[in-house]
Amino acid sequence: MNEVKLNTIRALIGEATPKIGRFEAMILLAHILGKPKEYLIAHDDEELPDTTLMTFDVYVSMRLDGVPVAYLTGRQEFFGRYFTVDHNVLIPRPDTEVLIEQALIVAPEKPEILDMGTGSGCIAVTLAKECPGARVTATDVSEEALAIARGNAEALGAEVEFRKGSWWEAVPEGARYDLIVSNPPYIRSDDEHLPALRHEPQGALTDSGNGLSCLEEIAAHAMSHLRHGGWLLVEHGWDQAPDVAALFRSVGLAANRPRLRRKRQGDDGTKGRRLSQVDRDSRLRTNRRGLSCVGPWAKEIPHRLRRYGIRIWCPLSDSNR
Repeated sequence: MNEVKLNTIRALIGEATPKIGRFEAMILLAHILGKPKEYLIAHDDEELPDTTLMTFDVYVSMRLDGVPVAYLTGRQEFFGRYFTVDHNVLIPRPDTEVLIEQALIVAPEKPEILDMGTGSGCIAVTLAKECPGARVTATDVSEEALAIARGNAEALGAEVEFRKGSWWEAVPEGARYDLIVSNPPYIRSDDEHLPALRHEPQGALTDSGNGLSCLEEIAAHAMSHLRHGGWLLVEHGWDQAPDVAALFRSVGLAANRPRLRRKRQGDDGTKGRRLSQVDRDSRLRTNRRGLSCVGPWAKEIPHRLRRYGIRIWCPLSDSNR
């Protein structure tokens, strides 16, 4: 009778699957071995040393404690690229890819872009790579986060200027941008989902209050740092839309809804997500709520944008500039 070996790849994956799932078990073991997941399938009878078994057991225990897989492996995919992450930065999420898609819709050629509260740098680096000729500035109050972001920019070959400071304190006086983007801390301190995120930097998740204070800071000076026809894109909580709308309207901003046609992949080095212009000559329109929307042209945001809690804003009228 053949002896069942407990130190093979197959045995480890089988033991961990009921605890954390087969997919995550394979990701962690592949990371420990420095091999692709496909290697585990092709060599599932390979015997592993005791040190690997102990390391894998520690990783599974940490995952059971809620430590995200991205922190255990040290990287996370975002918009087709892998970013280094650790406990000093939020883990990039698919929701924020929608913000990138909308930024690519409204960004002019060779835009000046400001990413506020950059964290891992996933937004700034992605826009720098996706917008040929873009000049991107990224800010964060955390030096540790900026170190991660700089490393990601260097590894991915993105030209980004990084500045340390809290919100507008890091932005030069008089600087103006075609695009200001941010995924700020917007979770309320009493949100029931916050405990599940305990391993991520709390200061990047919540303002320890109603979740609006950082958005208020961004809104306070956005108008003075937006170029004519510029855009402000922010991510916020799914249930914060009325409050954010009122806040941004109070400083002279209005929600805009882009309506654009997708353009096929071209020779500009992007992934073909930039969309072609529609109604270029129409500068002043009203959306369904009757707000005046000024931008390069009239647009309409896809329905899923509202689901993800991402809003795109522009100056209410030319007279505000």
